[in-house]
Amino acid sequence: MRILDLVTPKALSRVARLQLLARQVVEGFCSGRHRSPHKGFSVEFKEHRPYVRGDELRNIDWKVFAKSDRLYIREFEEETNLRCTLLVDRSGSMRYGGDRGGKGITAGSESLTKYDYAQQLAASLAYLLLAQQDAVGCITFDDQPRDIIPTRSRPSHLRAVMTALASDATKRETDLGGVFQKIASKLGRRGLAIIISDGMGDVASISRALTQFRSKNHEVLFFQILDPDEMDFPFTGRVQFRDLENETNEHVVDSRSVRDIYLQRLAEHQSELQSACRRNRVDYFPVTTDQPFDDALHEYFALRRRLR
Repeated sequence: MRILDLVTPKALSRVARLQLLARQVVEGFCSGRHRSPHKGFSVEFKEHRPYVRGDELRNIDWKVFAKSDRLYIREFEEETNLRCTLLVDRSGSMRYGGDRGGKGITAGSESLTKYDYAQQLAASLAYLLLAQQDAVGCITFDDQPRDIIPTRSRPSHLRAVMTALASDATKRETDLGGVFQKIASKLGRRGLAIIISDGMGDVASISRALTQFRSKNHEVLFFQILDPDEMDFPFTGRVQFRDLENETNEHVVDSRSVRDIYLQRLAEHQSELQSACRRNRVDYFPVTTDQPFDDALHEYFALRRRLR
């Protein structure tokens, strides 16, 4: 599976310029761009501090002692890789794709489903992070974690991530809060978790799961992927709706009679989800499938730089 099977070269050339810098201290194995809480003695000088009994004598700065007749320890700050896990929703609701969404990779292809969009976004992030020599993993999920690709920083690891992302969306339901709690226990040491999902689930359950991620000191970014149809309900007349997570469940409704209440409930859901993310210090970034995903990334990172 090649990166070009999911993402165009033009988009990759833009994404590759992004610098994904962790906002909080993260742990890692190798030296890289991101700060670690561990103090080392071989990378970058940070500061002097007074010597205290028990400190290693080899870390004393003898030049400072010669000038001041006082003992000081030279402290250095280690820089480490970012550890990032992409959490990609492949449940039934992600299979929706209206006529107004973005187009696929090739000319004349059909509109993107939400899962198509999630695949391309995740593929771009994986490519970017591995180009920075950061460690990337991937977990796809529906009602359970499915493909679980551990975090690695080798360039050859891209194939394993792409293979997991290339899996088709399922027809299963999902309980986002429940599956997130299962995933949180699998992530191990702290790092960055990037959720790519439509966020259609019980917000109270999702909030509890986000709290669990944060209690383990993970930084969390939530890309919510929605179709334009879900945002403004453009349907007219009598319309047959089928549940993509349970295809035996379908209804014919008068679109005019349900439009207002649908939009009201959607606004309430979006507000509650945004509040849950804010309470848990999670970066929440909604996008629709008619927005080029690389533009969405540039917009997000511009916002991230301003917040920094």
